[in-house]
Amino acid sequence: MSNLWQDLQWRGLIAQSTDEKVLSDLLNNKSITFYIGFDPTAPSLHLGNLMQILFAKRLQLAGHKPLALVGGATGLIGDPKESGERNLNEEEIVITWTENIAKQLVKYFDFFGNNKCDVVNNFDWTSKLDAISLLRDLGKHFSINRMLEREAVSARLNASGISYTEFSYALLQANDYLELHKKYDCQLQTGGSDQWGNITAGVDLIRRVEAKSVHALTTPLMVKADGNKFGKTEAGTIWLSPELTSPYAFYQFWLNTDDRDIATLLKYFSFASKEIIEDLISKSKTDAASREAQKYLASELTSLVHSKEQCDQVILASQALFGQGELKDISKDILIAALSEAGLTKIKTSEELPNILEILQQTNLCDSKSAAKRTVEEGGAYINNERISDLNWKPNKSDLIHGSLLVVRRGKKVMAGVEIGG
Repeated sequence: MSNLWQDLQWRGLIAQSTDEKVLSDLLNNKSITFYIGFDPTAPSLHLGNLMQILFAKRLQLAGHKPLALVGGATGLIGDPKESGERNLNEEEIVITWTENIAKQLVKYFDFFGNNKCDVVNNFDWTSKLDAISLLRDLGKHFSINRMLEREAVSARLNASGISYTEFSYALLQANDYLELHKKYDCQLQTGGSDQWGNITAGVDLIRRVEAKSVHALTTPLMVKADGNKFGKTEAGTIWLSPELTSPYAFYQFWLNTDDRDIATLLKYFSFASKEIIEDLISKSKTDAASREAQKYLASELTSLVHSKEQCDQVILASQALFGQGELKDISKDILIAALSEAGLTKIKTSEELPNILEILQQTNLCDSKSAAKRTVEEGGAYINNERISDLNWKPNKSDLIHGSLLVVRRGKKVMAGVEIGG
């Protein structure tokens, strides 16, 4: 614990904080209760949430008690975003998403011991708050001038405008901090730097109502070296749910990290020591082609988010798909996920099975029959890592992995899949 603040600084994880001297002393020398909140704006948590989860996990490992808050109430309202008004989701949907997020959070924290994590839902107290109490007991402590200074609110006022519903969001989040301070003696709220206005509103509310000082601490927002938003690909958001982002796609996201970003991401996301991280960063500069740093981070995070077994299967698939392992040893789910990433062509069993030239065309590995023929004749056509030299070759039942799949490759690196089924 004594070096926690210094470690957070070295990792670049501190964007803003209240009194640094006081807060660093609290985090380095005492055990305090803190909270981090997650609104159910989607059916799953995503990579942006993962940074906050792992930040909270670092504090718990250092001896502090986390409160993981799911926003069953605030999720019904919507935190203002600069781009425009959020759509209000039906209450049943928000309830389902809240339950999903609560279940996801459980895997990341320790729920035993003196600093065990508690998962709380702000619907439990916000739903009991009547309109008069909201206006008289909370609203009286908020300055409209201060609320207008919030970045998202200011941007909206200068563009599309903002509803009273979203404008009032800060009151509810501030009240969360007040409630958790009263019940758990919560002394710190953490979050992304875009939450600074909401978090400090809670700090100010507790000072006014309880005459006590509490703290705020935010992490930097992540933008990749190419200027794109972190956690998104051409296919969309990288989710923590395996149903929305497969373990294979999750692993590949980290494996494909830009060399310019890997040092920052290792510091943000890895629990490895400073010495190990600095060694990996050094190797990424002297031997970028080995992608050792990316492999390390991909393995660590895939094991954490999914499981060590799933990670091992993904690594096996990554190797076997390109001839460095046995395809039959890959589980069907992982293999389908991997082939889906590369491009998976589906063929019905009622149709006549195509020959090798047709397979190369249907999977878009070759753009014409002549190109497919040339690929076969030059020895560049592979089915299940076996070179095909017969221009009339067709698959039979024994060629199908897990009874339905073919791995098709042109040359050493260009791959696709075929799924034969009903």
